[in-house]
Amino acid sequence: MTNATTFGLDPLANRIITAIAPELGVSTADLQLERPREEKHGEFSLPCFRFSKATGKNPAQLAGDLADGFHLEGITAAAAGPFLNFKVDPALLASTVLEHARSIDFARTTSDETTVVEFSSPNIAKPMHVGHLRSTVIGAALARIYEHLGHNVVRINHLGDWGSQFGKLVAGWQRWGDASKLEADPIGHLLEIYVRYHKEEKDDESLPADAKKAFQELESGVDNETRQTWKQFTELSLREFQRTYARLGTEFDFLRGESWYEDKLQDTLDFLEAANILELDDGAWLVNLKSEGIKTPCLVKTAHGTTLYATRDLAAARSRWSEFQFDRCLYVVGSEQILHFNQLKATLKRAGESEWSDRIEHITFGLIRLTEGKLSTRSGLVLTLAEVLDRAAELAREIIAEKNPDLANAEQVAEQVAVGAIVFHDLKHQRQKDVVFDWKEVLSFEGDTGPYLQYTHARCCSILRKSEKAAPTWGEFDPALLPESRDLMVAIGRFPQAIREAAAKNEPMLIAQALLKIGQAGNSFYRNCSVLKAETPELGNARLAVMDSLRHVLAIGLGLLGVPTPKEM
Repeated sequence: MTNATTFGLDPLANRIITAIAPELGVSTADLQLERPREEKHGEFSLPCFRFSKATGKNPAQLAGDLADGFHLEGITAAAAGPFLNFKVDPALLASTVLEHARSIDFARTTSDETTVVEFSSPNIAKPMHVGHLRSTVIGAALARIYEHLGHNVVRINHLGDWGSQFGKLVAGWQRWGDASKLEADPIGHLLEIYVRYHKEEKDDESLPADAKKAFQELESGVDNETRQTWKQFTELSLREFQRTYARLGTEFDFLRGESWYEDKLQDTLDFLEAANILELDDGAWLVNLKSEGIKTPCLVKTAHGTTLYATRDLAAARSRWSEFQFDRCLYVVGSEQILHFNQLKATLKRAGESEWSDRIEHITFGLIRLTEGKLSTRSGLVLTLAEVLDRAAELAREIIAEKNPDLANAEQVAEQVAVGAIVFHDLKHQRQKDVVFDWKEVLSFEGDTGPYLQYTHARCCSILRKSEKAAPTWGEFDPALLPESRDLMVAIGRFPQAIREAAAKNEPMLIAQALLKIGQAGNSFYRNCSVLKAETPELGNARLAVMDSLRHVLAIGLGLLGVPTPKEM
């Protein structure tokens, strides 16, 4: 259960709803205001279609009659066909928004819900490449958003550290492994071995046999040489992954690879057997899902006795439900896994677990496409995420050297701009669509980019520093002096709703787009309304409060997305 706190435009919407509901003979819970189709019509709109039949009036007539009878101090109503639009006096608008805009609790809610978010989930012994970016940044953003809304959030990195591919890797290591190369470049050398295995297995029948044997040894539960080798690969991989996560500011509550559920696999198979849904087919065990509309069965145990990805995911889902009793469990995994997650939920449903399996949500996303192809061939095969961050930081340093050569902490800021540019560029797009990665667009300090918003935040900080006084707190300035702030107040005022909608739709893009509107309105305000050279001290004081509020809201929003907020650029 979530309890909303009124921030931004919410108090004004509540006043309007309270005034209109009795006129329509409905409860306030039955009314929801929308945005007008055109900004010039005001801040709120009420479509009258659904209320016309009960009142015996057509929608346009009803809107007109409601407008004529509406009286609320500081708010006017006007009909535009079947829509009843409301416009708020600028002084009331500024007063309402600025009262809470600098609160640490701005746009927060309280909740007793638990949300599990599985994201990133790279494969051990392989580099984190640019394809892992989307799951990592989308999942991290959703975790922060739900946490901001008061949820108990559990972040899980479900590492790919089990399966037949590790049998292949161990078999390859036993033939071609070089300890010195492994120490110097762990991921690079393991990738080299894995690629070589796939090249040579077609002409060497002993390789697949050795790989199968190695995986059986891995699943045996015995602490043998194969398992020791696997542990070493895992530790080396995690060390490399953590460097990239640290740069992105990404944290997890649990690093639980597929191997973490090893001791739960047999119990999961027993559970499926007890539910009487297992079928034997040519030595393999599977669950037929035709009754759930899925033609492809869910294979849970191979003919040679090893488990599969689906088995481990079933074990993981049951374990998470037992441990966390979640209200929702989000899997931030690419669209290519749609069938897998449909099978996962359908298998759990067939096993009688629909009460909680319906709380599982597959958060799909599109691919990243690079306009320049591979920007580096250092790895020989893939563009690593570390390479992308390095290249972005290099370009950011060049831009900073040109725009602000005397910046004291240029290296740190370049890293912050690089991370912010890459993260924001991803999250400003609808997650289900592919993202085209263009360096010129990503790192631009203008337009719909992360650096543009970072620069807006830094400029606010600069104005506050140059003012040489603390920004006035609530009650120390006059909101009536801020009629030019209307667009910015509306943009900030709508931000709490954007956060709620982002959670409801699992769509961080809604926050990114809201921030762009705030940034554009903020830039327009301080272009047209001087803060440091205001006509009167009272006016400068009020505008300084606006700058401080803009800075604070940008910091909250960018923080939710995982975009750093440097104070100087």
